[in-house]
Amino acid sequence: MPFGSPGTTDRLDLADAVRQVAQGDEEAFSTVYDALAPVVFGIVVKVVRDRAQSEEVAQEVMIDLWRQAARYRPDSASVTTWAATIAHRRAVDRVRSAQASTDREQARAAREHTTAFDEVAERVETRLDSEQVRRCLRGLTELQRQAVTLAYYQGLTYREIAEVLDAPLPTVKTRMRDGLIRLRDCMGVTT
Repeated sequence: MPFGSPGTTDRLDLADAVRQVAQGDEEAFSTVYDALAPVVFGIVVKVVRDRAQSEEVAQEVMIDLWRQAARYRPDSASVTTWAATIAHRRAVDRVRSAQASTDREQARAAREHTTAFDEVAERVETRLDSEQVRRCLRGLTELQRQAVTLAYYQGLTYREIAEVLDAPLPTVKTRMRDGLIRLRDCMGVTT
């Protein structure tokens, strides 16, 4: 466009208005606001997609333009490009922030979620397991049952079991191994 055409004049006027805004001129900001608010809102709403949030972000961008007017460099970009860049960055930040918040809420909900269970069914299953263990223990020899019982119900070590039963340590280990194999087979546990 040749100098003096309406597009060039508007661009120069807008750049002058931003320089005046940098000096605290509220009337100049009104000019900048009127020229850029529709562009800013259009960019923001395309990124954010929620009208209420877009209005909020667009307002934040316009405040940023007021605060950052002194940083504007006409040799780097037009005022519209400068404002569009700020608007796009703010909109992307809002979307990322909202996504991070959603991710945190979902993670918290997943951590707090407890699987409901039927307490009666749980008790019945525990009782059945206990009865099966007792039945399988009755299937062991007396020496095997004593060794396994001392180890699992009283928490004794091989050496302590050997002392209680007054039996050699290797004999106690053999009884335990054989008893556990028979229990595993009786309970239907596969390795």
